[in-house]
Amino acid sequence: PVDPLQFTVPDPYAEKVKEAQRACGMADACLTGKGLLEGHAVVVGVTDSRFMMGSMGSVVGEKLTRAIERATDQRLPLLIISGSGGGARMQEGMLSLMQMAKTASSLMKFDARGGLFFSVLTHPTMAGVLASFATLGDLIIAEPKALIGFTGPRVIEQTIRQTLPEGFQRSEFLLEHGLIDLIVHRRDMKGQLARLLRHFGASP
Repeated sequence: PVDPLQFTVPDPYAEKVKEAQRACGMADACLTGKGLLEGHAVVVGVTDSRFMMGSMGSVVGEKLTRAIERATDQRLPLLIISGSGGGARMQEGMLSLMQMAKTASSLMKFDARGGLFFSVLTHPTMAGVLASFATLGDLIIAEPKALIGFTGPRVIEQTIRQTLPEGFQRSEFLLEHGLIDLIVHRRDMKGQLARLLRHFGASP
């Protein structure tokens, strides 16, 4: 990851990254690749909340963009699984914010080519990740009880000085109000995704 601001509050950014790398065994908060889902070739991206809350900096944005471009070029379905409670990574300043636009722009090109994109939201999926690629899927699937939103409920209540509805920002509430399309338990996710690929005509 880049550190253009030499960010040091409360801890040096470079040290936080190294600490997360040691703890998780990952270079950054995202893994991407190509694989088979019950015989269907797919391009996959996964953000991991264990690495700095799955926040999106320049590395995460670049890896996801390349995965989207790979799916576009190879005309493959795209699956992105989001576990990001941290949003855009503030330590990278505007470079992290621009990843929101970059990933969204790549998905627009993917969609224009007729690409199929499933977005899976795990607990939590928040902030800049939710406000960019995570809500652009042809189908948006969430796990039960997942916290999903732009900012946390306590911050909203403090800002508007009102009590939020019970279950606000949980996947069940969002399904009822149309933000997501399905709620699927993790144990059933693989089979459900394979059925959806077949339903939408993805070639094995």
